[in-house]
Amino acid sequence: MSAKFFICFFSLFSILCCFSQEIQNLSAKDAVFISLKNNYAIQISAAQQRISEKNNTWSEAGLYPTISLNIGANTTIQDNTNNPFTFTPGVILSTNLSPNLSLNMNLFSGFSVRISKQRLVKLESQSKGNAIAVIESTVLEVLRAYYQALAQKEKLNALNELKKNSLDRFKYYDLKNEIGSSNSLEALQFKNLYFSDSINATIQKISFENSIRNLFLLMNVPLKIEAIPNLTDEFDLEFPIIDFKDAVSSLPSANQELKNQYLAIELQRTNTAFQKSFLYPTLSLQAGFTPAKSWFRDLNDPNLKITTEVIMYNGGLNLRYNLFNNWKNRRAIEASKIQESIAALTYDNMRKSMENSLSTLISTFKGNSELVVLAELNLDYAKQAWQLAEKRFNLGTLNSIELVTFKNTYENQSLQYFDFLLTKINTYLEMYKMTGKLKLYYASD
Repeated sequence: MSAKFFICFFSLFSILCCFSQEIQNLSAKDAVFISLKNNYAIQISAAQQRISEKNNTWSEAGLYPTISLNIGANTTIQDNTNNPFTFTPGVILSTNLSPNLSLNMNLFSGFSVRISKQRLVKLESQSKGNAIAVIESTVLEVLRAYYQALAQKEKLNALNELKKNSLDRFKYYDLKNEIGSSNSLEALQFKNLYFSDSINATIQKISFENSIRNLFLLMNVPLKIEAIPNLTDEFDLEFPIIDFKDAVSSLPSANQELKNQYLAIELQRTNTAFQKSFLYPTLSLQAGFTPAKSWFRDLNDPNLKITTEVIMYNGGLNLRYNLFNNWKNRRAIEASKIQESIAALTYDNMRKSMENSLSTLISTFKGNSELVVLAELNLDYAKQAWQLAEKRFNLGTLNSIELVTFKNTYENQSLQYFDFLLTKINTYLEMYKMTGKLKLYYASD
């Protein structure tokens, strides 16, 4: 499933290559796909995976023989004019050309070839797992950034609504103050309220723009702040119930970090077997073919020219067994076994930690869900109370100070509601990622 998921994403990349940089409407899913297409970490992990795929061959493991060609050409001048003990008393020029074709084949090396191939298979699986882990992290970061921006947008809309209400009331009482039908204290109070709401809305606008910048940074897309896209998703998300027992039992097969750590254990076991292979003898085959041709001539006697040709064939078996090397191989095996136990302990510790984290997340999510329900009811009552207070203020049965109190309560409850809702979404996304469902959701599209 993981391999299909990885291929699915990169097929989506090719589709999205023509995606316009001028984004007018942006959904959470669009943001994820754009980020996956442009993310540098994902591109690096994909390149690393291609390397591991190319290396996963029997030839890399050392199964096939090696054949090499060497060509030697030598020229020498030998002056024998003062040498009475030679059959060639002149100045001899000799030229030699000797190509060599050699073959070297490993017949047996303690099963190291088979073990090396198993290790290459594990390394390829590990690179795929690392790539999927990078994709999962990217998806989670982008979704968090998107809903963070969406929450800031909703907060800004709420504050702009209050700002507009304050502006209308400020203009109304400012006009009444000019014609003398209202006291200056109420006009000043509503003017102060309008500027306070303007400050809050401006601060919130900056927060919203910063959250959009963060989102576009993850998407690796340039942003024109004067052309912020419309975030089309809403907060009315469906949250399927996650059963803790089922989620915990499926962690080893669903959580990518655990699967990567288990692969690390398998790799260490392979390394232990590879170290054991050095305890066995090695048997290799060498064979060669060397034709040689030489030319001799006397530089003082042009009639003396000799050409020789020689062909040499060689072959043999080489058996090598290490009788004693200060127990170096034994120590390597013991050290590898210790590393294997460390990897297993790391896996157990990681699993226990994830089970505890998942339990905490599920409990937190349930608490956040209750808080969102309560905050939504509180917000609804605060809004009704504020609207009723406005009517009573217009009838003259409520003073302006009391009206501002109701307005501030509604404002605080509105902001608190979106904070609780964002916390709930982030908690659920973390659970979704931990249980391996985040990647499956996007892979199915």
